[in-house]
Amino acid sequence: MAGGQYILWATPHSLYAGKARSYLIKKGVPYREVSAADPEFLGEVIPQVGHMVIPVVRTPAGEIVQDTTAIIDTIEACTPAPDFTPPGPVQQVVAHLLDAFGSNYLLPLAMHYRWSYRDRQELFLRTEFARAIPHMPHEQRLETAGKLMTRFAGFLPNLGVTEAVIPAMEESYAELLAVLDKHFQQHPYLLGGRPSLADFGMMAPLYAHLARDPVPGFLMKTTAPNVFRWTERMNCAEIEDADFPGYNASFPAGDALPETLEALLKVVFAQWGPGLAADAACFDRWVGSLADPAPGQLVSHNGARQVHPHVGRVSYPWRGVTMERGSQPHSLWHFGRAQAAAAALTGAEAARLADLLDRTGGAAMMAIATTRPIRRENNVLVLG
Repeated sequence: MAGGQYILWATPHSLYAGKARSYLIKKGVPYREVSAADPEFLGEVIPQVGHMVIPVVRTPAGEIVQDTTAIIDTIEACTPAPDFTPPGPVQQVVAHLLDAFGSNYLLPLAMHYRWSYRDRQELFLRTEFARAIPHMPHEQRLETAGKLMTRFAGFLPNLGVTEAVIPAMEESYAELLAVLDKHFQQHPYLLGGRPSLADFGMMAPLYAHLARDPVPGFLMKTTAPNVFRWTERMNCAEIEDADFPGYNASFPAGDALPETLEALLKVVFAQWGPGLAADAACFDRWVGSLADPAPGQLVSHNGARQVHPHVGRVSYPWRGVTMERGSQPHSLWHFGRAQAAAAALTGAEAARLADLLDRTGGAAMMAIATTRPIRRENNVLVLG
């Protein structure tokens, strides 16, 4: 690998590629992005991963890493600067929480705005999907892309996106955009003067789908322009505008959080809490149905390796409607990182977090637990 580069296999329209790409740009490590149509990726890398998925990174040492969380953990371990880990322990809990929220909870909403409005952005989406289809004339690539798009659009019901809940989903998104826009009027990043896991996790849905696709992109630009500008900022190595002259390029001292972030946390806990509790209950039922739930058991309803498996369906009241969807064990695993960081706090640090949770309504959600831990092993979720 020339020059000790990282290789990022991705596509421009991929939700999770947007998270990994932004991290690599901000980290300042040398990398090269390669299309997912790359023959080496399809013929050599994917068999190592075990299932078709993007993004995937190859390190300069030749290690293949899949999942944006694992990619970031791997690079952070060997490249400490610039440091994206806030120094404050409560700040770290919040960074993990927002990373999990963006990377998991907002996925269905991003998919809704892409596929429910497909008829209004068809050519753009076909052209984007066609970029990852090799060795065909352009018109044939567009035709093949249309078939692939129909497959992805078919995921909506399992994600809970139905006609009955779409109005509530769109209202929840408007609420989220409003608090984010107010925050980014005053701060360049979520935790202050430099990006953290919180920004990279939120970048996943808010860039490729919600800022880049025509219909949600127009919505973001016209109702939350400061959020749109943040998505641009997240793809620049440095802040290149005059929005924040003199802003200290660091995290707040004393484990403090920007005041405007508490409004965002209230939205996170209110919107995500009911579904996360339903996911935990479904997971426990699934574990209880297993004859021998031994450590290492694949988390999957049918034994298939999947990036985002489910272990049954959930149904729960949410914003005046009934949400029905496949369960999301990956959300529980990712949220568990925030819970682990919170559980490690003691004394004054634990008290500060408890006060924050009281103010933002997050105590019940942070206390959600499952009967068995979930860990990630060999690119899939397994029982701990």
